[in-house]
Amino acid sequence: MQDKTMKQRLADGQTLRVMSLGALVTPKFIEVVGCAAPDANLDGVWLDQEHSGMGHRELETLLMACRSADLPAFVRVAPTDYATVMRPYEAGAAGVMAAQVRSVEQVKQIVRWSYYPPLGERGLFGGNYESSYGGVHPRDVVERHNADRWLLIQIETAEAVACVDDIAALPGVDTLFVGPGDLAATLGVPGESMHAKCQAAIDRVAQACEHHGKTWAALSREPEHAAYCAESGCRLLSLATDVGAVRSGIEVTMKTLNG
Repeated sequence: MQDKTMKQRLADGQTLRVMSLGALVTPKFIEVVGCAAPDANLDGVWLDQEHSGMGHRELETLLMACRSADLPAFVRVAPTDYATVMRPYEAGAAGVMAAQVRSVEQVKQIVRWSYYPPLGERGLFGGNYESSYGGVHPRDVVERHNADRWLLIQIETAEAVACVDDIAALPGVDTLFVGPGDLAATLGVPGESMHAKCQAAIDRVAQACEHHGKTWAALSREPEHAAYCAESGCRLLSLATDVGAVRSGIEVTMKTLNG
């Protein structure tokens, strides 16, 4: 078991590398990733409920597998309702990442769904991993969660970029996560993550986080994009996907065997 959470390691100034799992993920796939993580310099994973058919019961099992493989994990959700946002925390996710954000008011609601009173409005239930299945006093559950849990907000729309400084200023928001694919699309340059418009948006995210003492992250599939983000202060880089890893492995293996 790792001594510090990803959120704590970011607060200490470390740079982390993660990969996303969604389309192909199974408990055994997580076990494979966990075995490869030390050699791959991989610090954790995030499980994608936004773009997959992953239900909550499956998510619970996958988070168990992550704990078994000593892989810290956070979960991306489409923040449509209270249960969707708070249930990953109950299942033991280190954090929740909210996708497709477009306004400060939307983020305020996500914060309320993510935290117990007085920070938010989450309901308290003892029969889950977060509460050690009744083994932790409710007072300690509330105090520990409100202090330790991690809320990431995706900045991947033109609307979110326009109000990014106000989003970064909100209590309860820990990390902003740049989604380059949707960001480029909403800025009118789909597929051009290094377009000047996208670079300007990244710069605004970096400035907002520096101003308010928050960390920021990015999904980067091209070395040039990853380098630009790292040079701009990004300290959580998502560099691979389950589909991408399998496809790359197939292509490299076949090229090698075919000479």
